[in-house]
Amino acid sequence: MKPSRSLILEQGLRATFHTILLFSVFLFFAGHNAPGGGFPAGLVAGAAFVLRFVTVGTAGLPRVAPAVLCGAGLVLAAATGFGSWPFGGQFLESAILHVHLPVIGEVKTSTVAFFDAGVYLIVVGLVTGILRYLGSEPEEAEEPT
Repeated sequence: MKPSRSLILEQGLRATFHTILLFSVFLFFAGHNAPGGGFPAGLVAGAAFVLRFVTVGTAGLPRVAPAVLCGAGLVLAAATGFGSWPFGGQFLESAILHVHLPVIGEVKTSTVAFFDAGVYLIVVGLVTGILRYLGSEPEEAEEPT
């Protein structure tokens, strides 16, 4: 017997899912110059995917494989850590970047933002990987011959 779906949960999630992800992006940018940022933002995004998983199952999860998200996040975080070595810095030494964008003007950011982006991807990848594992069908045990 297939469990019944909750109309209230579906409509509530439809109204709030993108807002939760937007809040996750806000947390990411609010904390990229301070400790934390990538981790709490990734947890909030993971919570949004948990709600979606509870509502529609594995079909509501991102189509990107969790291993790809975790791997990309790990490479980005490590590359940020090693990025200061060619310039004589220490591992994970941060720098301030000034970028001029055509419409916006000059934008100041820190290399810590790239490290936090890697942590964000790792956390979201881990949460979606756990959810995919929980939502998968159990493998049928082979009968002994």
